[in-house]
Amino acid sequence: MCLLSVVNAVSPRQTLEQALPALGLSLSDGTITALLSYLELIQKWTKVYNLTAVRDPAEMLTHHLLDSLAVLAPLDRQLQLLRVDAPDTPIRLLDVGSGAGLPGIVIAICRPDITVHCVDTVAKKAAFIQQVAATLKLPNLRGLHARVESLTEPYDVVSSRAFASLGDFTNWSSGALASTGIWMAMKGKHPADEIAALPVMVDVFHVEQLTVPGLDAERCIVWMRVVG
Repeated sequence: MCLLSVVNAVSPRQTLEQALPALGLSLSDGTITALLSYLELIQKWTKVYNLTAVRDPAEMLTHHLLDSLAVLAPLDRQLQLLRVDAPDTPIRLLDVGSGAGLPGIVIAICRPDITVHCVDTVAKKAAFIQQVAATLKLPNLRGLHARVESLTEPYDVVSSRAFASLGDFTNWSSGALASTGIWMAMKGKHPADEIAALPVMVDVFHVEQLTVPGLDAERCIVWMRVVG
């Protein structure tokens, strides 16, 4: 029986715990509780503000939470490479067009050693992220109401999830990427046409296929960096 078919038969906590091995993750009880509290906040705020088009709690769990958790193991591997010469170096991540905080808030909850800033042009979405940071006591999380083009502080990782074309994403956020930083773009199907249209200065060094438990849809991460 697939995971999605049993979501409504078991509790959200059980569903999340059952999905973790397939995602290559081991999370503490406290972290799982925080993730579920975050999901409840999305549900609460979405009743008033249009944070997400997904309204069904079971779908939120798979389409948002598990989908975002799928990036953690790949992100950990890339950060190991970034930190190879300085393993204790603090990491700063910028999540662009973060919306309800996906995947930025999930990363902030699960990886408290990473400073996560979530930027969105919609004030209510940035306010929601600030509320999550306060409610869940996440000192490493901050919501920014701004256009990404206006940000100039360097980030080691600049991420997005179904935000824009790869060309627009890299162009708009290039000013916020550290000289040795990497882009992490979450996509559905392999975006071959978007990759082909990228300028020569953007190197796609890895396209990583993802498997999200309970989600019958293609997912991948496009990893990029500046060359030259």
